[in-house]
Amino acid sequence: MKLDLFDYDLPPELIAQLPLSDRSSSRLLVLPRREGAIEHRTFSELPELLRPGDLLVLNETAVFPARLLGKRARTGGKVEVLLLSERSPGLWEALVRSKSAPAPGERIELGGTDVVIFDSPLGEGRALVRFEGSAFEVAERRGHVPLPPYIRGAEDTPDDRARYQTVYAREPGAVAAPTAGLHFTPDLLARVAARGVEVARLVLHVGLGTFQPVRAETLEEHRMHAERYAIPAATLEALERARAGKRRVVACGTTTVRALESFGATGRSSGETSLFITPGHEFRFVDALITNFHLPKSTLLVLVSAFAGRERVLAAYAEAVARRYRFYSYGDAMFIG
Repeated sequence: MKLDLFDYDLPPELIAQLPLSDRSSSRLLVLPRREGAIEHRTFSELPELLRPGDLLVLNETAVFPARLLGKRARTGGKVEVLLLSERSPGLWEALVRSKSAPAPGERIELGGTDVVIFDSPLGEGRALVRFEGSAFEVAERRGHVPLPPYIRGAEDTPDDRARYQTVYAREPGAVAAPTAGLHFTPDLLARVAARGVEVARLVLHVGLGTFQPVRAETLEEHRMHAERYAIPAATLEALERARAGKRRVVACGTTTVRALESFGATGRSSGETSLFITPGHEFRFVDALITNFHLPKSTLLVLVSAFAGRERVLAAYAEAVARRYRFYSYGDAMFIG
């Protein structure tokens, strides 16, 4: 299937550069999954769209300041290291950008006594790097929020540490936010629970698999990078109860969908997933979806199109553009159910 089928025109001024001060005041485009007219709401009205007995599943991954800016100890040249995933204690896969590739064993100075040691290249700009201590502690001291490049050229501010994070984030490991969840507030979650909606949680650490651009011409040629996920026993039990009671499972975000559908496809509740959800996928666990507006020709837009139909989704995107919705990570949201 041609990737060009998932393209659309977006005026650059509709790409949200800043989050709204009130998370739940984002606009919400409501798209019936099968048929029916689009509605235009605000995210704070989400409880009205959920049914008593629905199971809402959230991704509790936490973004950590994984973007490290340093200089090569040998030459003084600038280096940017974006941590992706920990391969073994102290050994990380990362995207490394510099004028020329560092040599194995070369030290990259981050400031003070903090350093990262270049280990070996992996291709496509990826490399293995080593830390002498905890990478998370170094990142907390020296790191920057890994904003997507379309937000202020990826230059973060102190406010981004709190705002580019869901209010229910628990386990550090993501290098991009599960952005559908950015619209929730503690009050809104309380209203969801008061509606009689059950809430369950899982973790998928958002990494290169989610945000890497598709460079192939067809979907069949694209290979997703693996991302780690874990679905706790309590969530598995909630899923079983929901299925037995014929209640809807509402996934918050495409990363939650990938974790649930990976379990559905393999029976494994934890591990790594490189599942690429494309049109024709049989959804085993997801009945409704909360999601943001995604980049043209991205794996995320392909997933949403697989869930609700390509033509239907692209028509909804065209209406969102016409009505001046805010797009991408800090933008507005959709509810498909």
